[in-house]
Amino acid sequence: MLFLSLLFGAACGPNGELESSSEVIAPGSPEASVEASPEELPSRSDALTTLPTPAGLRSVADWEKLFANKWNSEHTSSFLPMSTSLDSWQFYNLAYGIDGNTAMYRATGKTQYLDRALLYVNNVVNNAKVSSSLPKSQFKDSYLGWASARSDTLGQEVPLFESYCWRYVTRLLRVIRETPELYNNATYRAQYDKLLAFSEKNMFEKWFKRGANSYIYRVNTHMASHWAYIAMDLSLMTTDATRKANYLAVFNNINKDLPNYSSSLRQQMKTSPVLASAYFWSDKWGSTARPGQDVAHGNGVMAYIVEARDAKMEWTDADVRAFAATLNSVIWPSAGKYAEYVDGSGSGTGWFNDGLMKLGRYDTNLQKRLESHTVGNNTQFYGNGALNVRLLSEAAAK
Repeated sequence: MLFLSLLFGAACGPNGELESSSEVIAPGSPEASVEASPEELPSRSDALTTLPTPAGLRSVADWEKLFANKWNSEHTSSFLPMSTSLDSWQFYNLAYGIDGNTAMYRATGKTQYLDRALLYVNNVVNNAKVSSSLPKSQFKDSYLGWASARSDTLGQEVPLFESYCWRYVTRLLRVIRETPELYNNATYRAQYDKLLAFSEKNMFEKWFKRGANSYIYRVNTHMASHWAYIAMDLSLMTTDATRKANYLAVFNNINKDLPNYSSSLRQQMKTSPVLASAYFWSDKWGSTARPGQDVAHGNGVMAYIVEARDAKMEWTDADVRAFAATLNSVIWPSAGKYAEYVDGSGSGTGWFNDGLMKLGRYDTNLQKRLESHTVGNNTQFYGNGALNVRLLSEAAAK
């Protein structure tokens, strides 16, 4: 697949997130929609009202056409097989398919995109096994999960692979919860209830009880940010007051006061040494040393922060303006020139899909630059490009 060389290389380098120590169709899934391309499907009655596109920007419809050109090829060659693989390492990259389809649903209101994201998640959940039945599991408990088939984690249950994917599962569920037409629809509500219950017990509770300091409060900024994202989403959906308090405690600890490190995401953020309006941060807790966070994994931090800002939880307009300046002027100072680190040093790949490009939802000029960006042009890129312009259009219409 087009983007696999980027996915497995420096662009999102999951090797950098590992500590040195260590076709099924779900019931109720929309089978009829998954093979039709978007341009062949009629507009749905629940499609969003079209808003005027801010001057000079590509429209949602234009982003959707680009998305359509790769929608089915990526589905059949990569995302569908990943979702049925039983291999948690495959779920790492499946995250991009879930995110791209969720973003395109949010941009257009067309449920074929939501349905496809749900198909992937239902496949993953329906193939989960009891930990005690996994031959090489290091836990052997009663929670449900999956074994990794990656050579260096063969047979193990890996919190990174699961959390990297699950932040986009919980974001998908929040879309259903916050959209009355979906939440009040029996088919979507049944999937929502099932997947939320699974997420609360067999994702968050599982890793928290196995050891929060080891598996939730992770060794660096990007890995911890995945859990801040999941905890935030679950806090906005759960109906259990005790669980909600625990989710918010984890959310606040990662943002403000980690129990096992003398820092937090908020404390990591410093004024950039090269641009006063930008942020600099290190991925190492408590460090302020340059060059700081690598851009590839910085995407994970940004994927969380933009959603936290939009949920009005901890991160603010001033924060995302500083991050936008970091991308626009420090990381990406000119066309075709990309830094490897957030202090502007090194030579990077320009892969921004998983978080940094989402800053375009706040900045028309940045969104315009992204239209001509040629790195990582896949459905995640196009879906989030469409969502960016939709959100910019909504902001302009207020």
